[in-house]
Amino acid sequence: MFVACSTLCFAREPLDVALRQIAELEFDKFELAVVEDGQHLRPSEVGDDPEAALLRLRRGPALIPSSLYLDFGPVDWSDPIHRKRFDGHCRFAKILNVAVITMTAAPAGSSVDQEIERLRVLSATAMREGLVLAMLTHRDSILGDPGVALHLCKTVPGLGLTLDPSHYLHGSHKEADVDLLYPYAQNVHLRDTGKHPGEFQVRIGQGQIEYARVVNQLQRYGYNRALTVAILDRLENPFDREVEVRKLKLLLETLL
Repeated sequence: MFVACSTLCFAREPLDVALRQIAELEFDKFELAVVEDGQHLRPSEVGDDPEAALLRLRRGPALIPSSLYLDFGPVDWSDPIHRKRFDGHCRFAKILNVAVITMTAAPAGSSVDQEIERLRVLSATAMREGLVLAMLTHRDSILGDPGVALHLCKTVPGLGLTLDPSHYLHGSHKEADVDLLYPYAQNVHLRDTGKHPGEFQVRIGQGQIEYARVVNQLQRYGYNRALTVAILDRLENPFDREVEVRKLKLLLETLL
């Protein structure tokens, strides 16, 4: 295992500035977030022209990409253009020597059967390129229910998860057992989270995330990928984000 930093931590900065900040915090690996309504690279751009996106990345410091996070926003996946763009992202990931692509699942309340059909196609495309598709366990998606997350992983060949414990602390399935999901982890997003409303992100050490337990569970199943610091860049954060990113980095490194 190793510690990486998501560009989501500096999402309001230009991409080159975000990468410099990550390097200055002494990370050598980073997760590249490609978000359609973000300030950095966008899926519609990368999917259409992966080579141009690569040139933008090369302007920054010499960091090693650990994973790729894709947020297409609300799109109609029956439209061939989005499937074509996903193919472009798989090529982009291979150029970056990235093995894991993280995406968000369908919104909560969506048809599980339809999501299985969609993910079978996307996961098969990723596997043909030697990649792993991992779905983020977001509380507002159908994976906010750990039972659905487990069912999808068992049903869709090659599908993995990007575990984000914070979403299960604040989701509608707080009492559910998430330990059964650890064997399917291909990436992990971490911050600290309190138990009360409005405490999705708190200062490191003031929340409920049991980092040692998370690491122990991952080690139990032979996990050897990233522990990704993902303290989201939000105006309402009641703390110095850079300080908290550094604190979480150092804490996680002591557990490895």
